[in-house]
Amino acid sequence: MSLISAISRSKPKHRAADAVAQLRDENRRLLTQLFGDRDHIAIQEQQLADVRAKQAEAEQVVVCLAADLDERTEQRDQALADLAAARAQLAPYLAADANANAVTVPPAERDTSRFEDQATEPIKVTTLREALGIGPVLATQGSADPAHLPAA
Repeated sequence: MSLISAISRSKPKHRAADAVAQLRDENRRLLTQLFGDRDHIAIQEQQLADVRAKQAEAEQVVVCLAADLDERTEQRDQALADLAAARAQLAPYLAADANANAVTVPPAERDTSRFEDQATEPIKVTTLREALGIGPVLATQGSADPAHLPAA
């Protein structure tokens, strides 16, 4: 037996039927994947259509709200103008009423008859030297005061 024949016998032989079976399995797998992807695309397209419909509805709501805001702004401006005109017409009447019903009170004076209500005066703040009348100490050689003389 030759070495080449021994090597060729140890290799598994691929049959054509096995290759066909593998190709059919791969074809079945790819078809399954294709149908799954087609379903996924259909779902995505439906979701896109829903989102576009909601976006159109939201844009319509925004347009309606903007128109309503403009209308209410005009109404507010008109009401402010009417209020200013009414205040201008009413001002003389309010002033006359205020003068007629004015409350006058004489200037108040504080009752200081009770001890707790005694008026206070500002606190005089001085240094201890000023308060006690002490002048600066001068350094001298000696003192003529007998209290400072040493006892002999």
